[in-house]
Amino acid sequence: MEWVLILRLCAAGACGAVIGLDREYRVKDAGFRTHFLVSLGAALMMIVSQYGLAGFAAEHEDVRFDPGRIAAQVVSGIGFIGAGTIIVRRQLVRGLTTAASLWATAGIGLAAGTGMYGIAAVATLLTLFGLEALTLFFGDLGRRRIMIVFSAPARETVDAAFEALHAAGFETITYEVEPLREGGEEFFRATLVVRSKRGVDPEGYMKILCGFPEVSVDRVA
Repeated sequence: MEWVLILRLCAAGACGAVIGLDREYRVKDAGFRTHFLVSLGAALMMIVSQYGLAGFAAEHEDVRFDPGRIAAQVVSGIGFIGAGTIIVRRQLVRGLTTAASLWATAGIGLAAGTGMYGIAAVATLLTLFGLEALTLFFGDLGRRRIMIVFSAPARETVDAAFEALHAAGFETITYEVEPLREGGEEFFRATLVVRSKRGVDPEGYMKILCGFPEVSVDRVA
């Protein structure tokens, strides 16, 4: 029986690692190690619920036992890790897909922990299908929001960059301009969230900003 349970743990960890490799390829914070541990931990909790606590309840007739409560706690508890992968800044939300993949990975771990290998394998394939295939076929339906942080020595240059982006088909969702001083020189740092209109190259913003010699792009997310 111990070897069977070890096999379940290995199967859960393998399924989680496969999904995590996709997130690692996408350069996400929650990569294969996180997904591996989430799936492995979920399977371990399910095994302890099924066999460890069930054995204890059998020895003590006055103890009420419900193995489904452990699974319910795993499903709700994984939300804390998922929330930690979501970043919200200036109306730009990142990490929702990774949080959803962690939640699905926990379910896969629970399935492997109960010995449902086929269900765990199919769920792994469907999760990868949702992460990769759906993005490949339907990724162009949405318009991606991009946060750009750039600096310029004059406010007029910042305003001119805004106007150039707007004229090129980029819609400004939010923006913030703050004056800064460094090394005795004053400059302006702009943080804006833009979204490309239909038919506009979503990566064209870099060419536009590079057209201003005084503009220095600090960060793009």
